Amino acid sequence: MKILHVYKDYYPILGGIENHIKILAEAQAKNGIDVTVLATSLTKETVIENINAVKVIKAGRAITISRTPLSLSFLKFIHRMKVDVSHLHFPYPFGEFANYFLGVAKHTIITYHSDIVKQRYIMKFYKPLLKRILNKANRIIATSPQYLETSIFLKELRHKCTVIPLGIDINYFSKSDRFVSEDIRKKYKNPNLILFVGRLCYFKGLEYLIEAMQYVNGKLLIIGTGPEEQNLKAKVNKDNLNWKIIFLGNISNNDLPSYYDACDLFVLPSSHRSEAFGTVIIEAMASGKAVISTELGTGTSFVNVNGKTGIVVPPRNAKLLADAINSLLADEQLRKKYELNAKRRSEEFSSEHLVEKITNLYTEVVKEQELGVCL
Repeated sequence: MKILHVYKDYYPILGGIENHIKILAEAQAKNGIDVTVLATSLTKETVIENINAVKVIKAGRAITISRTPLSLSFLKFIHRMKVDVSHLHFPYPFGEFANYFLGVAKHTIITYHSDIVKQRYIMKFYKPLLKRILNKANRIIATSPQYLETSIFLKELRHKCTVIPLGIDINYFSKSDRFVSEDIRKKYKNPNLILFVGRLCYFKGLEYLIEAMQYVNGKLLIIGTGPEEQNLKAKVNKDNLNWKIIFLGNISNNDLPSYYDACDLFVLPSSHRSEAFGTVIIEAMASGKAVISTELGTGTSFVNVNGKTGIVVPPRNAKLLADAINSLLADEQLRKKYELNAKRRSEEFSSEHLVEKITNLYTEVVKEQELGVCL
């Protein structure tokens, strides 16, 4: 079976969708599937390479409009790729457009990672075509039951949607270097250590977590970089919270499990639906940590179960966020209960489960086509 994954970026670009495609593509290649990833290059030059048995084509980028890279060579490649399944990772309007009009794959599957939230003006023009693209696809993957029910596009196409949650390497995050973890705790001495991991962008809601820290007896470590970094640092300075909020930037993957292990609590304060799943929640739970997240009608509340693996609060509310953090920090017995539940639940989101379910879906779609079944 030949598979083509289509998205705008790929490793070493960091991001939830990019990481997902890398995990999926490499595992499929390891299982003997012929896998190609078609993305765009950061320059005008096209780069073709082999990464862990995955053929990666990064088509030369002509221009970027509203965070959407456009590429003429991308169009040429997608028209030449004679594969069994073209697996699109939405949203990337240019990629979906290219596959719809020029793709020659026998079957199309779309993983619907997120609605287009910020660039709403694009949807005024793209909406009619998007409906046609989704209708033409053999199958659509929703990453959580919540997103299937709350997305205006997916609700209308339930009959061809399959829920397959994202997955990670659970074992990687369940094993940390105890000595490194101890060093982290000693370095940031405080009764309580709170952790955030993610890209510093508008939908992460970090401004509300920073505000909440005024009322929390603890220290917050922020791992990640992004476009909102300077604004967030300015807010920390303005609120005189430098002594309890530390920006660590990007850290190595080797050290990340130790930071999860060192913290007392993990918080993902996302503020908008662009936070469609939140794989960092799984990472924290695999490390045996209770989680505080927000209710967005997305996969975050599917992964973190309120009252079982942590607490879910309304978004954009610093007071309720602080109350939730303080309640778990004050009740060690309840926190330990959530930690145990979180560790167990993380096993449901292993990359092995992800790969098996998606590969089975490919096989199912191919068989349906052979039998003349249309959804």
